[in-house]
Amino acid sequence: MAYQRAASVLAAMMVLFASIPTGVQSTGVCYGVHGDGLPSAADVVQLYKSNGITAMRIYVPDVQTLLALNGTNIGVLMDVADENVPRLAASVSAASDWVKINIQRYLPGVSFRYIAVGNEITGSATQSIVPAMKNLNAALSAAGITGIKVSTAVRMDVLSASSPPSFGRFKDGYMKDVVAVINSTGAPLLLNVYPYFAYAGDTKNIDLDFALFQPSSQVIRDDSFNYTNLFDAMVDAVYKGLMHANTDAPIVISESGWPSDGGVGASADNARTYNQNLINHVGKGTPYRSQPLETYVFSMFNENRKPGAETEKHLSVAPRTTLSVAPRTKRFVCLPTCGTQT
Repeated sequence: MAYQRAASVLAAMMVLFASIPTGVQSTGVCYGVHGDGLPSAADVVQLYKSNGITAMRIYVPDVQTLLALNGTNIGVLMDVADENVPRLAASVSAASDWVKINIQRYLPGVSFRYIAVGNEITGSATQSIVPAMKNLNAALSAAGITGIKVSTAVRMDVLSASSPPSFGRFKDGYMKDVVAVINSTGAPLLLNVYPYFAYAGDTKNIDLDFALFQPSSQVIRDDSFNYTNLFDAMVDAVYKGLMHANTDAPIVISESGWPSDGGVGASADNARTYNQNLINHVGKGTPYRSQPLETYVFSMFNENRKPGAETEKHLSVAPRTTLSVAPRTKRFVCLPTCGTQT
């Protein structure tokens, strides 16, 4: 009975993915695993398939997940874990081994799209990003593997300024090198975009509805564009940064979401509103670049073991779904918010 209740609630909470516009071929969901009581990788992949989710981001090359993805045609964005980036940067041989172990052995059954060389790497570690990207590109080429693009996932603070969007400029030298690499290979820049954190950091000047894609009196007028939501303004600031770095490289939204708890404006209702509006919106592109944005919503599950601010633990696409718990045994029946016990 507990499993039946779980299935029915799960179907209700995943209805937002049934509304993905037909023209948006790649609205995916990030698969974070830092939570207790999560389903098996095979069950998670089945969850994606049963809800028509066509793309997945994973943060490490997990064997069980990759085996479960075989033959599903789910597009995969896979990270090189931050701690492994320096090793791949230092050695073409290490990059070749990484490709052989984590990519080549799963082909052609797994539909790899992108390799993210680290996620939001900062400080001195950024110096390893470009050498690792170059070594991975060389390793893929040597293995005769085509169609997989190598990039890195960055956050908004790679810009020195982002408001208004036309002021977007990359502040650090390594980003110019990143841009040069992706420009030469046709890879996108992977961008993590969270209007929530911009809003939470400046509630006096940012209207909540403006951050949620809801009708708002707040409008940013910049050049010939009118911005009626914060997401577009943030993304276009990065597009402007790319333009000023002399490239028209595309952007893939590698993470975006809204927390259901843990901070100002963080609620289940706001999370549902943001995620649904995000899915509905990205097929239109932005004012500056009106082409569909491939987007990965963060995240499939709440992650109660994730370090950092409390909001980081509450970013499931199905916020506030309670766990069904079998009597006496207290066995978890996992829904998209496994990791949050009520």
